[in-house]
Amino acid sequence: MRQKSQAELIRQMSHRELVGHLYLTQLILLGISLIAGLFLFDQITDIFSRFRFDSRWVLWGVINGTVVVVIDIILINVLPKRYYDDGGINNKIFQTMPLWQIPVVAFVIAFSEELLFRGILQTKFGLIAASIIFAIIHLRYWSHWYLLVNVIGLSFWIGIVYNLADQQLWPVIAMHFTIDFLLGMYIKFGFSRKDCKRGD
Repeated sequence: MRQKSQAELIRQMSHRELVGHLYLTQLILLGISLIAGLFLFDQITDIFSRFRFDSRWVLWGVINGTVVVVIDIILINVLPKRYYDDGGINNKIFQTMPLWQIPVVAFVIAFSEELLFRGILQTKFGLIAASIIFAIIHLRYWSHWYLLVNVIGLSFWIGIVYNLADQQLWPVIAMHFTIDFLLGMYIKFGFSRKDCKRGD
């Protein structure tokens, strides 16, 4: 029997199934964060202390996120379409998603992923380890060298912002949210190419 491609599997899934899978994945990441935090930190307050809010650094996160999106949109419209072929998952998720749900999804992803990869893994194991693990969990990019390089580069960029912000989480949550929210809106309303990469 012929093995189904990722694009075929995505086409067969409903929008509701894809969004449900997305939320389930983020819930699993939050669970992993909780368990890892209990084992890796002496006190749970060590994690909570990383949620200190500094509006200057949050703004810096938003600016960095916006720069990433601008660069991404330019490349989406300049490079061959195959470079951004993620199997169509982001288009299917965001094109039919209600407008109110895009910021919700963007925040859930940003919060859960940055808590785990920056707040826990980068804090304990460093930028390189956190960035490699971040790339590993984005399975759908493994067969596309360009997308894999992009997600690794993005992870390093976010990790550098985290270190510059004295390892505070709100700046990188703001950066990640900005990227996913703006690209989600771009896919829903303004996309000019059929394939768009992030929104993960």
